[in-house]
Amino acid sequence: MKTMLLLCGALVIAGCTSHTKQASVHTPTAVRVQSATSGPATPAIETNGIVATKDEMRLSFKVAGVIKAISVEEGQAVKQGQKLAEIELTEIDAQVAQARALQEKSERDLARGERLYADEVISLEQLQDLRTQASLQKAQLAGAEFNRGYSVITAPHDGVVLRKLSQERELVPAGQPVLVVGGGNRGYIVRAALSDREVVQLKLGDPAEIRMDAYPGKSISGTISEIANAADEKSGMFPVEVRFDTVPVALASGLVAKLRVVPASARASALTYVPVSAIVEGDGNRASVFVVDADRAKRRDVRVAFIESSGVALSEGLKPGEQVVTDGALYLQDNDQIAIARESAVGGTPPGSTASPAAVASSSGTRVSSLDCGTCGDK
Repeated sequence: MKTMLLLCGALVIAGCTSHTKQASVHTPTAVRVQSATSGPATPAIETNGIVATKDEMRLSFKVAGVIKAISVEEGQAVKQGQKLAEIELTEIDAQVAQARALQEKSERDLARGERLYADEVISLEQLQDLRTQASLQKAQLAGAEFNRGYSVITAPHDGVVLRKLSQERELVPAGQPVLVVGGGNRGYIVRAALSDREVVQLKLGDPAEIRMDAYPGKSISGTISEIANAADEKSGMFPVEVRFDTVPVALASGLVAKLRVVPASARASALTYVPVSAIVEGDGNRASVFVVDADRAKRRDVRVAFIESSGVALSEGLKPGEQVVTDGALYLQDNDQIAIARESAVGGTPPGSTASPAAVASSSGTRVSSLDCGTCGDK
């Protein structure tokens, strides 16, 4: 009797084990898939820039002096020719008066010299010296009057005061910016700087994508409009400008912009792109992906060219249009049976474990590793 019980128990266990193995073999793994796409053969250039008006100007005095008055504030609209700031003119007026007096004296000396030369009292050389002195004094007067004209800052065009860099009664050296004035007549641009390896890839007219933290989730198209031929002396970077193709939002000078530019050289040839989640077992530039073949996932070796935010670029092993496994790829082995899930939440069933068909179809993301084996009981 005891022998019969042991034999029955062995048969039940063997039947349960056989059922488990069969379920393990035939249960598919829930996955999500995506088609490989074609993209640029080199990475896009990404950098940060500052929004500015194209006709933005930094206005300053030509001569050093104490600021007498600044008659505008930041954000104030101005008209062309409007007086914006001026410096104390006492010193400038004294220089003009001195130059005018010296010029008048040199004219009198020249007139006297002409008469004396006519009377043969002085030589031709002395007369020529008087003429030269009169010309020098005339030029000095013109320079002093020119400087006086630039002791007042006027608006070069209609626009808005963007920044006020100095205050009244400050002593400013010649050429130091006092006000920044911009207008919208020539539109807005993004100013940025690129390294030498990046700038040599660009050409005028290359398209750019502009994003701003002020408008999250919004992408604006732009075009490369200027590329510097010389690097900035301080930073060693090459300034570039990107023109807005359209302005669907309200812009202001000083907004921070993020640029993404695909160079013309990158568009000349193409590579295959897949999501980062499709890559498994990467080692250097070698990796693997699982390619969908009917209801099976086939492991395939690929070569990685580069990685960027839009995905992984592959130089070998895959063609655009082929479907690769994304979510669930880490649970697969070569030639595993798969079930393509349609829900947003996708989970993988690890190889060697089993799950009911309902669990696979639901794609709930929960691993199922046990069977509903009613014949096993507590044996």
